[in-house]
Amino acid sequence: MQLTQRHLEYWNKNLTMTAILLFVWFVATFVLGYYARELSFNFFGWPFAFYMAAQGSLIIYVVIIWYYARYMNNLDREFDVHEGEDD
Repeated sequence: MQLTQRHLEYWNKNLTMTAILLFVWFVATFVLGYYARELSFNFFGWPFAFYMAAQGSLIIYVVIIWYYARYMNNLDREFDVHEGEDD
């Protein structure tokens, strides 16, 4: 099956956004956690390392999921491949 140019454009936009969000996930998971001890300051009354491990990363993950779902819904509408009722 040969993909049209429109399908390739849709897929490239999807892959680009996925790569960007994976990079954000990587930074939030590994880079901030690795350097959190060196960033020894209080954040809302807690040490920054504790905050990032207990709360900050989870908030970032939820924001990543929310943004990806919103982005893909808009992209699906733009390329007329959305599911469900029309708004």
